[in-house]
Order: sequence, then C-alpha cells, then structure tokens
Amino acid sequence: MTQHSLPRRGFLLGLAGAMALGGTRLALAEGPPGEKRLVVVMLRGALDGLAAVAPYGDPGFATLRGGHAPPEPGQEGGTLDLGGFFGLHPALPRLHGLYCSDQALVVHAVAGPWRSRSHFDAQDFLESGSTQRLPDGWLNRALATMPGEAAGYARRGLALGIEVPLLLRGPVRVGSFASQARARPDTQVLAALVRLHRADRELGPAFTEGLRSRGFSSGVLAGLEPPPPGTSGFATLARSAGRLLADPRGPRVAAMELGGWDTHATQGPKLIGALNQLDEGLEALRAGLGAAWAQTAVLVMTEFGRTARINGTQGTDHGTAGVAFLLGGAVRGGRVLADWPGVGPGKLFENRDLAPTLDLRRVAKGLLRDHLGLGEAALLRAFPNSREAEALAGLVAI
Repeated sequence: MTQHSLPRRGFLLGLAGAMALGGTRLALAEGPPGEKRLVVVMLRGALDGLAAVAPYGDPGFATLRGGHAPPEPGQEGGTLDLGGFFGLHPALPRLHGLYCSDQALVVHAVAGPWRSRSHFDAQDFLESGSTQRLPDGWLNRALATMPGEAAGYARRGLALGIEVPLLLRGPVRVGSFASQARARPDTQVLAALVRLHRADRELGPAFTEGLRSRGFSSGVLAGLEPPPPGTSGFATLARSAGRLLADPRGPRVAAMELGGWDTHATQGPKLIGALNQLDEGLEALRAGLGAAWAQTAVLVMTEFGRTARINGTQGTDHGTAGVAFLLGGAVRGGRVLADWPGVGPGKLFENRDLAPTLDLRRVAKGLLRDHLGLGEAALLRAFPNSREAEALAGLVAI
C-alpha cells in the first residue's frame, strides 16, 4: 500500500449556505455514550474516481483521457496537488484544505467485493455490506452491537427525508422525519425545468428570465457552471447533521447521501456542480460539528467507479474501482492510500476500468474497530462472510 503525504499546513477554508432539501436525505442513529462520531456519506450514481482524484503522475493517464485529463498542479485550472502523483479536482478546495491540515485521507483504487455494474445491485451491496441482497444494513448491524439502554441511551435512529436508507435499516429501531422544504428548490431542479420549458416560445423565455432576475446566471441554469455558494440542499442538511451530532446528548452516528454522479454524457460541467455541492456540504458538516469535529470521522463512498476512457458522449460509463474519502479531526490525514494498479496498456480491469486493489469493507471495518471500538465478532456481524477482508489499521488516531 503506497502512501503520499503533505506536511501540515494549517490550511482550512470555510463556507456555509442554506437551501432546500432537494434530493438529499439524512439518517441519524443514537449510539452509546462517548464522544466519537461517525458519519457515512453515500454518493449515489457512481463517482468517477479518476476525475475526482487524477493520477497525473501515471504516464498512461494523459494518453487514456486525452483532452479530458486535467492540467497538472500549478497550471491554470490544474488539479490540487496531493503529494506529487495524485491531484484533487479543483472543485474540491475545502476538501483539499482539510487534506493539507492532515484531516482528510484519500483512498484510491478501492471497490467493494461485488463486480456488478448495476446501480441497484451495487448500492444494495454497498449498504448491506454483502455480495447478496440482505434486508438490513451494515451500519445498523454495527449499532446493534453497541451498549445502549444499560447506559441510559435509547438506541434509536432517525431518518430525515423520505425514507430510511438500507444502510441504517435493521434490528435497531429507527424513525423518520421529512422536513418541509423551503420555497426555493435546488439549482439542479431549476435548471431541469428551464430545459423542459425551453421549446415553449412564451413560457420558456419567461421562466428563464424569472430565474435570472433572482440571481441565477445563464451558465448555472444551463448546467455549465457550478451553482453559487449557499444554494445546496446537501449543505443545509449537512450543517443540521453536524449540529445534531455536536449536541452532548445527541446522536453519534449518521448517514447521508448525495445523488447526481451518473455522468454518462457531458461529464465535465456536471461533475463540477456535483463536486461543488459535496465540497460545500462537507465544510457545512464540519462547521455544524464545531469542537466535536475533533472526535469525528467521515467516510465518503460510492457504489463503483466509472470507465477509464471517455465515451462518445463526453462522459463515462459504469466501471469498477474508484475513490473513497475519509475526513475529520479524528482521521490521520494528509495521505493518499493506494496500491496503485496503473492505467497504462494491459493494466485496466477487463480492459475498461481502474482495477480494484483494496476492499472497501476493510476501510469501513477499520473505522468501526479503531474509531467506535467494535470487536471482531461485531465486525463479522456487520459484514457477514468477510473474514478475508481484515480491518484496515491506521485510519484514525486511537
């Protein structure tokens, strides 16, 4: 396992905003006494890990991606350097700030044990922690092993949104709460409405002009530039999650999700918008947690990666290995963990995808063991039939 690191720089950006719930959901579960917090963020739709964290130091990467390969660090529009080989997408400046302050860790060439390119199957496997369909999720099963009522805590979960994600369904009872959205919907929804009405000679121009008069630029509405700061429903939800987790008698475990990663066509501008939302939301979570951030670990994961080559519609299709992020004050950051397989000739999985070299279950099990203190029996209950996937050590400061 190779590691790339940067020295501590004390560099941390902050930005918060407010917006409607949009397409985001949040689930909370109240755990045992203690100060350790764990947040799991699911990116539904499959993030392109080679775009989010570009291996610009691999000589095969520029050839593989051609004109879609981003400029190297230091150039205009270049990636944000992660130690001389990998570069973070420029739409993730806050995450890069956390990396430079040793509070973010990048895990590359990672995938679950499944090899399905179906969103439905892979998301179920991702949340259930298995290679077969299960009715409950690995995070709920982990919560079931924690001491609860005996210590004066009612082991209850709370889902904010339409439904409880599979990740938190299971033997521990969870409730749900749907917050009333504000009058102003998510920017991506507005952009979709503009496209829908564009052909109407009367309604189209009126709809577009109405939004423009409220501060939305043509580029935002066309999906060609990121929405302005503070317009992401994900950020609003993340800030609320942080405040709930920071409460001394509040929950200690949370699961969130963000969609919009299925970039089959015109991936460039779509990915900028999605990454900006993620970046803003993670900073809002940090801000909401306040001092509790020092006791927090956040796992950001997606169901699979995307194809290594760009397709004919300037996007990418369903792939295999991708990238995961760990961040938080409890994380041993400032590193990229990767047993890098390379992307040159003969190195791609099935001649199309980044090859997986690390089981995502090892990352999750490492957090459950070293951050939340679960034993081996609890880890095997959370992830059935996973003895071969040993918990990854060294992810957090114990």
